[in-house]
Amino acid sequence: MDYHSMREFADSWMLLAMTVFFVGVVIFAFRPGSKKHADDASQIPLKED
Repeated sequence: MDYHSMREFADSWMLLAMTVFFVGVVIFAFRPGSKKHADDASQIPLKED
Protein backbone atom coordinates (compact mmCIF):
# COMPACT_ATOMS: atom_id res chain seq x y z
CA MET A 1 0.00 0.00 0.00
CA ASP A 2 1.27 3.42 -0.81
CA TYR A 3 0.62 6.63 1.09
CA HIS A 4 -2.32 7.74 -1.02
CA SER A 5 -4.16 4.44 -0.62
CA MET A 6 -3.71 4.48 3.14
CA ARG A 7 -4.76 8.13 3.30
CA GLU A 8 -7.92 7.42 1.31
CA PHE A 9 -8.75 4.48 3.60
CA ALA A 10 -8.18 6.58 6.73
CA ASP A 11 -10.27 9.46 5.41
CA SER A 12 -13.24 7.26 4.61
CA TRP A 13 -13.59 3.93 6.41
CA MET A 14 -11.56 4.66 9.52
CA LEU A 15 -13.49 7.89 10.06
CA LEU A 16 -16.71 5.89 9.85
CA ALA A 17 -15.34 3.24 12.23
CA MET A 18 -14.24 5.83 14.80
CA THR A 19 -17.62 7.59 14.58
CA VAL A 20 -19.48 4.31 15.17
CA PHE A 21 -17.17 3.53 18.11
CA PHE A 22 -17.75 6.98 19.63
CA VAL A 23 -21.54 6.69 19.30
CA GLY A 24 -21.37 3.23 20.90
CA VAL A 25 -19.38 4.55 23.86
CA VAL A 26 -21.82 7.43 24.37
CA ILE A 27 -24.79 5.06 24.25
CA PHE A 28 -23.03 2.72 26.69
CA ALA A 29 -22.29 5.58 29.11
CA PHE A 30 -25.82 7.00 29.06
CA ARG A 31 -27.81 3.79 29.00
CA PRO A 32 -30.49 3.32 31.66
CA GLY A 33 -29.10 1.78 34.82
CA SER A 34 -25.52 2.94 34.35
CA LYS A 35 -25.79 5.68 36.98
CA LYS A 36 -25.66 3.19 39.86
CA HIS A 37 -22.54 1.53 38.47
CA ALA A 38 -20.88 4.89 37.86
CA ASP A 39 -21.69 6.06 41.39
CA ASP A 40 -20.30 2.82 42.86
CA ALA A 41 -17.11 3.16 40.82
CA SER A 42 -16.66 6.79 41.84
CA GLN A 43 -16.68 5.80 45.52
CA ILE A 44 -13.91 3.18 45.22
CA PRO A 45 -11.03 5.55 46.19
CA LEU A 46 -12.94 6.70 49.28
CA LYS A 47 -13.71 3.25 50.67
CA GLU A 48 -11.65 2.03 53.57
CA ASP A 49 -10.33 -1.49 53.59
